Amino acid sequence: MLNILIIIPARGGSKRIPRKNVRIMNGKPLILYSIENAEALRQSLGADIVVSTDDEELMGIVRNHGVEIIEREGALAKDNITLDPVIHDALLRKEKETGKKYDIVITMQATSPTLKKETLINAVEDFIKGNYDTMISCVNKPHLSWTENDGKIIKNYEKRLNSQELPCNYLETGAFLITKRECVKENTRIGENITVYETSAKEAVDIDTEEDWIAAESILKRKKILLFCVGQQRLGMGHIYRCLTIAYKLIGHDILFVTDSESHMGIEKLKESHFDLKVVSDRKEYEKVLEEYAPDVVINDVLDTDEELIKLERDHTSRIVNFEDMGPGAWLADAVINALYENRKNKPQNTYEGSDYFFIRDEFLEEKPKEFSEECKNIMIMFGGADPSDLTGKLYGICKNLHPQMEGVEFHFLTGFAYGNKENIKTDPENNIFVHHDAKRVSTYMKQADLCVTSQGRTVFELASMGVPAVVLAQNEREAEHVFAGMGNGFINLGIGSETDDITIIKTIMYLADMPRVRKEMRNLQLSRKFEKGQERVIKIILNEE
Repeated sequence: MLNILIIIPARGGSKRIPRKNVRIMNGKPLILYSIENAEALRQSLGADIVVSTDDEELMGIVRNHGVEIIEREGALAKDNITLDPVIHDALLRKEKETGKKYDIVITMQATSPTLKKETLINAVEDFIKGNYDTMISCVNKPHLSWTENDGKIIKNYEKRLNSQELPCNYLETGAFLITKRECVKENTRIGENITVYETSAKEAVDIDTEEDWIAAESILKRKKILLFCVGQQRLGMGHIYRCLTIAYKLIGHDILFVTDSESHMGIEKLKESHFDLKVVSDRKEYEKVLEEYAPDVVINDVLDTDEELIKLERDHTSRIVNFEDMGPGAWLADAVINALYENRKNKPQNTYEGSDYFFIRDEFLEEKPKEFSEECKNIMIMFGGADPSDLTGKLYGICKNLHPQMEGVEFHFLTGFAYGNKENIKTDPENNIFVHHDAKRVSTYMKQADLCVTSQGRTVFELASMGVPAVVLAQNEREAEHVFAGMGNGFINLGIGSETDDITIIKTIMYLADMPRVRKEMRNLQLSRKFEKGQERVIKIILNEE
């Protein structure tokens, strides 16, 4: 077995960040991150560990964790001293003390807290297999760069290319330098046969400035968040869209999407988002994903959950947050967020209900409602991403019949990504019908609308934020239980769409189009509701920060 020595050099003096090696980084002294990584290498490959330092406080921390100290002489602790003589000194003193001849010497700096244990272990194993003289931890950052030569600024490249087309540009991370014993000398640790071990940018932070400290602490606070959601024709795409909206706001954390193999439409949309995605066919496959990913938080957006699912997840995570869950599993979750339901009697204590917890998309916070129009010129029809009841088709026929009676009105149909009958819904200028499929920015169309006909899901919150009076038709009985879409919030609710006759819909649309006073009152009710804080409330619940 090879004899491996890990040397962690850590001075007490630091001008840019005073006392940085002993300062608390995300709950523990900075030096401990390197020590814990070194301990992992000791357990896997039997490495010896020493810390070379001149600082008494740092010595106390290191000793408390059972790691040997080599007290650095004052001459080797000055600001202008490089690491080469420090490592050479520590190596000679350790070999003299133990009588052992080391084969490999690893320098690990205390300023790389984001380095992962498995990365270090894999690097050492690759070094041994590759028979290199020296391996240096690097991050690949290809950029168009410039330098100075004889007082002139000159380019470091031959041709301007996109970054992904540029050659590799390896920057040392300082996390580790692995070298053969014979390469360690007083003025160098680098041999002739050199290789690099590429790390991710997240593991490449080398703390030298306050900005580096902030970046490292942010990375260490990152949580691994798994979003389990579904998107099918019968269930619609609301679960997928909501989870994507949440994921975009969790940009500082690691995200993994999981969906089932029956969610064909959901899989397609999630692939477009470029988030990491796992597709599972059953609970056994899902359990394997949980074991491998080991999430800090699991978010379920699959409608009602059962106890078995939550118990399975509980074995692999410490926090579970469910959306729109009225199943038995909700009672075992840490939090249940039901923005579409309010004032239910039989519910878990940890339930957050009502419009205060609606997670609105950014576009509706950025877009402003248009000025109210006395004349109704633009009527929008939209029934979600999938429209499982094909209410779009129902309204398409109705609007063709309405055109002769409402000649100056345009009917704008927004069909969703997963709408199955779009071949039957086509722009018809003669009847003032215009179809927009899979619109990327729905708020733009809402801003032009004077009236809307919609389903009873999350769209009603978005319409309210834009001040668009609406006629609501529920997709099914469950959606009809959503209480926000009532007259008190600026909506006329006609119940389940498939059970509502055409005449009622026609009369309601014509009534509202001819009654600006009623539309204005509905609009005022809508705009009195505020959704700006919903995102913040939900994120705090997910991260357990409320």
